Amino acid sequence: MSALLDVRDLQTHFFTRDGVAKAVDGVSFSLERGQILGLVGESGSGKSVTGFSILGLVDPPGRVAGGQVVFDGDDLIAGGEGMMRTLRGKRIAMIFQDPMMTLNPVLRIDTQMVETVRAHDKVSKSAALARARNALVQVGISSPDERLKSYPHQFSGGMRQRVAIAIALLHKPDLIIADEPTTALDVTIQAQILSEVQKLCAQSGTALIWITHDLAVVSGLADRLAVMYAGRIIEAGPTAAIIANPRHPYTRGLIDSVPQGKRHGAMLTQIKGMTPSLLNLPQGCKFAPRCPRADAACQVEPALTPAGPDRQVRCHHPHADHEATP
Repeated sequence: MSALLDVRDLQTHFFTRDGVAKAVDGVSFSLERGQILGLVGESGSGKSVTGFSILGLVDPPGRVAGGQVVFDGDDLIAGGEGMMRTLRGKRIAMIFQDPMMTLNPVLRIDTQMVETVRAHDKVSKSAALARARNALVQVGISSPDERLKSYPHQFSGGMRQRVAIAIALLHKPDLIIADEPTTALDVTIQAQILSEVQKLCAQSGTALIWITHDLAVVSGLADRLAVMYAGRIIEAGPTAAIIANPRHPYTRGLIDSVPQGKRHGAMLTQIKGMTPSLLNLPQGCKFAPRCPRADAACQVEPALTPAGPDRQVRCHHPHADHEATP
């Protein structure tokens, strides 16, 4: 079965006065229908820009400098803006971290949702309103008829995010790209939204890219993980396998830094240093200056190579299977 989405050697660069920042540098992955991919990394790793690049939402001075984004057999980059406009919101939807990037503060919710439906489907206003109501119910919003008549400022942050997700679901898209949509929500609302998203993917076959820095969230949501650092994927594979046995030192550091019921007052593990500037990347392995396993071999850029069944890692000195943390 062919993949729904096939990203091949994607490159997105920002052309600044100080030089070219390679925010996405040769990223490749594929996604099947109904599959959930977690795109994980620290701020500045390139995960959000990857999502924006897929949908053609990168503004100047940035642009997609190379690669292919093949969606259901069509190359979106070669197809240009015309193809993108027919797909955005209908077959590919995006959920932003800030719901106010989706919602217009001066329009009622019903107006915004009806316009979203009728932008792609020639249906009556009453039919569009019925779809909007059903979408609100689907994300667990009570009293949907009353909520449709409300303005965004009358909702809590969690409720606004639910509305943004409902808008993304209106056309039952084949693919949803979610850019840290639950970061600002309390854990109870976060758990409810994660449950709704999983249910949607299982029932409708919608594929999902969940972009996050929170491994604790994505470990219970995603089928597969792709860990990014300095614009590149440095480890990829099934979620359970990576969480149980991370091979890249960076992935190991991310997992070890998550609180796991250690004794009261114990120090959490930290990854030394900071992510490098994309305008001044180190030679060779980009993680080497922060890596406890780095040596002279790391002066040469490692390739993304197989590291077990359906696993890939970009490292000269990956951790062995079930190697204990030092």
